[in-house]
Amino acid sequence: MPGVSIHIDNVTKRYGTVSVIRDVSLDIAPGEFLSLLGPSGSGKSTILMSLAGFTHPTKGVIRIDERDVTDLAPRSRNIGMVFQQYALFPHMTVEQNIAFPLLQRGMAKSEIGNRIEAITKLVGLVGLEKRPAPNLSGGQQQRVALARALVFQPPVLLMDEPLGALDKKMREHLQVEIKEIQRVTGTTVVFVTHDQSEALGMSDRLAVLNHGTVEQIGTPEELYDAPANAFVADFIGEANILSGTLVGWSDERCAIRIADGSVVEGTPIGNFPLQSETPVELVVRPRSIKLDQPKEGSLCGQVLSSSYFGESVSVRIKLAGGSEVTAKEPPTLRRVAGENLSVSWSYQNARVFQQKGE
Repeated sequence: MPGVSIHIDNVTKRYGTVSVIRDVSLDIAPGEFLSLLGPSGSGKSTILMSLAGFTHPTKGVIRIDERDVTDLAPRSRNIGMVFQQYALFPHMTVEQNIAFPLLQRGMAKSEIGNRIEAITKLVGLVGLEKRPAPNLSGGQQQRVALARALVFQPPVLLMDEPLGALDKKMREHLQVEIKEIQRVTGTTVVFVTHDQSEALGMSDRLAVLNHGTVEQIGTPEELYDAPANAFVADFIGEANILSGTLVGWSDERCAIRIADGSVVEGTPIGNFPLQSETPVELVVRPRSIKLDQPKEGSLCGQVLSSSYFGESVSVRIKLAGGSEVTAKEPPTLRRVAGENLSVSWSYQNARVFQQKGE
């Protein structure tokens, strides 16, 4: 069954006086792969459990395929779900685990056999059908959980940190497989993770959450290249964040005095007062920082470390005012701890936001 739309309208969930999510609204297109990304306690899993029907919103409406499901029981929503801990039946074989939701729906044995044959091919479990679930590796168990969630052809698949228990190599391998399976089936996927690289690599769009609210929603490119605020910039990829105050500005650039008294430039983002001494944060990606020999009047710092990562070298630098920044350079350039360098960037590559709370 092809994927369907999901609409979350002003959903809030409170436990007593504590709001876990507040006025969350999301529109998810049919067949879209949307990731909910954020730190622990940001509300990701609460949104997912609300979609599944295991948690009931305090207020707001949830629609799946334009049908109001806010008050429907989980079994009435026709949703597939994959958990981090697999939740397989240990006394059953692979095919028995996969067949379970089909038996619950009263499907004929012949059709069950056809469904199992098709889904085991799709998720790479051919030859393992008779094996007891506990005798599988972690990656194989997760494939069984995925097959069981997809075998009844749900239009929506919810995934709650499904790869969190796997090692890095297996996790990266399954990321590719899950995305390909989603492409083939056309299922709408809502994927919860705190791993930004996982979300960037798999998602059509991402919703970044913080303290129960959506900070920004967009494509991976939009969130990485045009973060709406310093939190998103820091959470999506690597970012250097320097605090300071405004000392000069125009429509497209502004000057900020940072802790050591140096003045640096960036592009103002958002509607905030462009006036002297406004507290701001400047965000610049490591790849945008240029290192050179010290120059009079330039921003300077001392190399703390230089780490080789194959395709790049990560250089950590301590500025005169005590702040630290990281630059990414080609692997052919090697810096030495203690070396003094100038630090610069183009103002177009630095985004300036008003400090939170101001």
